[in-house]
Amino acid sequence: MALKATIFKTELSVADLDRNVYENFSLRLAQHPSENDARMMVRLLAFMLFADERLEFGKGLSTDDEPDLWLKDLTGAIDLWIYVGLLDERWLRKAAGRSARVVVIAYGDRAADVWWEQNRAKLEKLSNLTVYRLSVDDTQALAALANRSMDLQCTIQEGEVLVTGEGDPVRVAPTVVFGGS
Repeated sequence: MALKATIFKTELSVADLDRNVYENFSLRLAQHPSENDARMMVRLLAFMLFADERLEFGKGLSTDDEPDLWLKDLTGAIDLWIYVGLLDERWLRKAAGRSARVVVIAYGDRAADVWWEQNRAKLEKLSNLTVYRLSVDDTQALAALANRSMDLQCTIQEGEVLVTGEGDPVRVAPTVVFGGS
């Protein structure tokens, strides 16, 4: 018997001073059985960074051909393709061909640095790609916020994210490794 996803309900208030986005969202995140809290919370951080009423979570780890999050225009064309983790560069080239913008949020210990160095030459050819890097400390702090029912506030200013909820506030400073225009 296959394990089922765990559902996390999140009430999220976003104040993005960099993009002038001030909205509230009621989200349901499905955590795949093989997904840890850190990855799920990085997906939620990705939502915070690109918050929009049309931004949707993809089917997740069980579907290779779909991003973690995406934003489609009213015609169904993909404006933004977001992937969390260290994706094979072939998939990123495919995503770059299907979407106006592609964003990767790399996290993890040394693996993220190794992944970037191994794929850098090919990925730098993708003009619509942006790669962010999260520190291990930031990722672990986000994971500590994970709860089946979350009420979170997010403030983004000058690229720094402050997430508050139950427990200590978490400051996250994603580093732009490539792109960002």
